[in-house]
Amino acid sequence: MFSERADIDFGGPVTQGGDWGYLITKTIARVYGREHCKAWHTNMQTYVLSRQFQTSATRSDPSSPYLLISIQSAAPPHPIYSPLLFLSHLLLGYTPAEKEGLKRTRWFVEKGSGYFREQATQPQTLGYSLADSPAGLLAWIYEKLVNWTDGYPWDDDEVLTWVSIYWFSRAGPAASLRIYYEVFKSNPNIFEDAATTTIPMGYSYFPKELIVLPRRWLRAPNLVFESKHESGGHFAAYEKPEELVGDLRRMFGKSGPAFGVVPGKTGYT
Repeated sequence: MFSERADIDFGGPVTQGGDWGYLITKTIARVYGREHCKAWHTNMQTYVLSRQFQTSATRSDPSSPYLLISIQSAAPPHPIYSPLLFLSHLLLGYTPAEKEGLKRTRWFVEKGSGYFREQATQPQTLGYSLADSPAGLLAWIYEKLVNWTDGYPWDDDEVLTWVSIYWFSRAGPAASLRIYYEVFKSNPNIFEDAATTTIPMGYSYFPKELIVLPRRWLRAPNLVFESKHESGGHFAAYEKPEELVGDLRRMFGKSGPAFGVVPGKTGYT
C-alpha cells in the first residue's frame, strides 16, 4: 500500500519522524529506500543501546524490549568497522555535552523507562486504569511532559489539551498503548532489524531527548545532515517547531545535502 501511494502521490517521498515516528520512518527507509523513499530525517537517536547501559534486569533477559543491543548501530566506534572514528574517539574522548547526554541516557534507561515495559507487556490492564481515572491519566502523561522536555513552560490549557485528546477520544487511552505490545509481540528484535538504511539521512540533536549518545557513535556513511541545538527535548516538533522545520529546510532546500533527491522536485526554500 505504501509503495502504491508513493508512486501515485509523490513519485517517491522523503520522511521525518521522532519517537515511534522514528522507527516507522526508519523502517520505510530500509524497506522502500531508493525506489519509493528517497531520504529520511529524525530527531530521535536509536533506542538500540550499547552493553554499558544494560541493567541487571536486561542482563538476565537479553530480549527485554526496551533495551536491545547492537554494537554497530549505537556504541563507541569499532576499530574494524570504523577505524577513523575509533581513533578520533580514542584521542578526543567525550565533550562535556556528550557526558551530560550519557548521564541523561542512563537516567532514562534505569529510572525513566518503566512505562515502556508496562505498555509493551500489559497494555489493556493499564488502559482500563487510565480510562477509569482522569487524575491517573493526567499523572501518567504529565510526568512525561515535564521530564521529557527541556524546561518547557507548560500552562494548564496545554496540559489539559494533551490529556483531553486521550480522555475524550472514542478509542480511549488504551489505543495509544497497543503499538508497544503489538510491535514487540510480532518482532522482539524490531530495533535491531531496522538498524541499517542506505538512503540519505539527517539528524537533529536536542539535548533533553531520552537517548542522547555521542555523535561519533551514530555516524554512518549515509548521514548527510546533522544539526545540534542548545535546548529542546523529546517533543521537538511541539517544543521547538521552528528549529525542527528549519533543519528540514536546510537539509532539503537549495544547496542542502539532500536537495533534489526526489526527481522533478526542487526542494524546500
